[in-house]
Amino acid sequence: MSRLPALVLLCGALAASSALAQGAKLGKWGVDLTSLDKSVKPGDNFFQHVNGGWLRTAQIPADRASAGSFQDLQILSEQRLQIIVDELSKKPDSQLSAEERKLRDAYASFVDTAALESKGLAPVQKDLDYLAGLKTHAQVASAMGSIRLSTQSIYGIGMGIDDKNPDNYSVNLSQSGLGMPDRDYYLKDDAAIVKTREAYRKYLTDMMTLAGLPDAAARADRVLALETEIAKVSWTRADRRDADKIYNPMPVSALKTLAPEFAWDEFLAETHIPFKTPQGNERYVIVAEKTAFGPLARIFAATPVSTWRDYLTVHYLHTFSAYLPKRFDDLAFSFYGTQLSGRTQQLDRKTRGTRLLDTTMGEALGKLYVARYFPPDSKAKMDLLVANLLKAFEQDLPKLDWMGPATKAKALEKNRSFTPKIGYPTRWRDYSDLEIVRGDLIGNVQRAAMYEWNRDVARINQPVDRLEWGMTPSTINAYYNPSLNEIVFPAGILQPPFFDPKADDAVNYGAIGAVIGHEISHGFDDQGSKYDAKGVFQDWWTKEDRANFDARTAALVKQYDAYEPLPGLHVIGQNTLGENIADNAGLAIALKAYHLSLNGKPAPVIDGYTGDQRLYLSFGQVWRTKMRENMLRTQTLSNEHTVAEFRVIGPTRNQDEWYQAFDVKPGEKYYLPPGERVRLW
Repeated sequence: MSRLPALVLLCGALAASSALAQGAKLGKWGVDLTSLDKSVKPGDNFFQHVNGGWLRTAQIPADRASAGSFQDLQILSEQRLQIIVDELSKKPDSQLSAEERKLRDAYASFVDTAALESKGLAPVQKDLDYLAGLKTHAQVASAMGSIRLSTQSIYGIGMGIDDKNPDNYSVNLSQSGLGMPDRDYYLKDDAAIVKTREAYRKYLTDMMTLAGLPDAAARADRVLALETEIAKVSWTRADRRDADKIYNPMPVSALKTLAPEFAWDEFLAETHIPFKTPQGNERYVIVAEKTAFGPLARIFAATPVSTWRDYLTVHYLHTFSAYLPKRFDDLAFSFYGTQLSGRTQQLDRKTRGTRLLDTTMGEALGKLYVARYFPPDSKAKMDLLVANLLKAFEQDLPKLDWMGPATKAKALEKNRSFTPKIGYPTRWRDYSDLEIVRGDLIGNVQRAAMYEWNRDVARINQPVDRLEWGMTPSTINAYYNPSLNEIVFPAGILQPPFFDPKADDAVNYGAIGAVIGHEISHGFDDQGSKYDAKGVFQDWWTKEDRANFDARTAALVKQYDAYEPLPGLHVIGQNTLGENIADNAGLAIALKAYHLSLNGKPAPVIDGYTGDQRLYLSFGQVWRTKMRENMLRTQTLSNEHTVAEFRVIGPTRNQDEWYQAFDVKPGEKYYLPPGERVRLW
């Protein structure tokens, strides 16, 4: 691929050219034109223009929070996994590998609801008794650190990659402790949040009542009051995504100075992490929200053990609610499913069973998925496509008018150092050490958690595994990992409407091309740009270039702050900045790559649509989404991604070519004067 001419881009990777596109899954050439609403001008609402016809008739299933492109692929992926699992369930042991038997038995344990009902709380009674018997703060800290219990803690702990030494694993500590999605749910007083808070109080009360705890309402009030105090000292979401603020390495002993009121020895002992290096030195840990650690410890010490017992118990029951009798599962769903996302019906048990397998043995299941649903030619086409988008990005970098030569040289080095991962891992995980016992659902879940944790602990002194994946093959998503400078595209997302070899080239550029550009540009967003070509967290920009970049991203924050998914509810531009940068940059680079692919020839006009129009229509179609109001609110308040409507409107209105493609004029709602359009790439 490296020897291919730079201008031979996507068209060389696909089965059909623009002019001859046939057999596309959507429409004749890749866009479902029946979904358009031509009564809405593109400049008044491009999301509605592209998707308004579909939105008028689309129905959100009762068991889903949304409908649309992503959800369609999610359902397809679940159906495919279900076929695989059903076939495993019908085969005798002699025809199954040890790994396949574990998949079958783990699934069977989850879907056997009659057994769950008959056992009641017996499988967790020992754990509940343990939590009820906690008598000291030191014992509470020990319970908080238990990997097997997986209950809530005011501090989160996990293994990661050291930002400044990406060849090494790190022990990372962060603030935690909240049962609702964000601190704002505890601290803001608008009507919708107050309603959610009241629903959470009721949920806590009902869960403790189910657990047989007397005076449940008063206990719930104390737990909610405790979490409110935790929220008050917790960092905002914007601060929590700032790489400069959350990299605070220190020897583990320094935790006792930073937060002396917490029982660190008992907490850390539960993790079994070796806090001495092989050389006999004290291990360093990386603390994220440093200034929150002391206040959290003071809350810990000031809160009676009796309140901590209730807090741990109710969160333990939430963690394991799906593996308990239906009354616990339904109660957890009433808040986390209905109140937060608007769903009125729980997913069917079989679908949730395949999701459990994807979570606990995802690569074992994923191996079977790709063998059946991701042919080698799809991977080859995607490999070439990613390489071509990287080339387009490289051609664009030298042309930037706001970045100087020194920074450009290092940016080009980083662009050439990306590691693409396509479809599935080149080396599959080994689950030999994971014990699965048919009929022991709680035990299986707890052993799976311990298996993952022990695997991480065992390799803490080893070099970082650069072949490892952070998503399973059937996942409908993609990601960028700054420490490894890698862009990763699971097989699940590499199908229509994102990637269709039989669609028009412009359509593929507007869909998967924009996704690839999105992930590439994460390496240069407000946080990813703080990591160099080798994944080291360090400043490689000149001060002038960083100032230019920051000025443009500040304008982007202001733009997105003005978007209003619901009356009175605004997008939080600072919280979503990284994703908004990537959306804008991804679409811009996809358009440039499409133009390069034409080799100087005019794009064909198909059914009256120019190449640029088809690309933008495809981009809008990818984000075709209808979302429940509760979920819109939850995502806006607590997620790093802007809701779908403004993931279409935001990037398009910043591109001069979009105005030209659709003749967008001043006076239309989303028209931006040229001087106010944010251009990064």
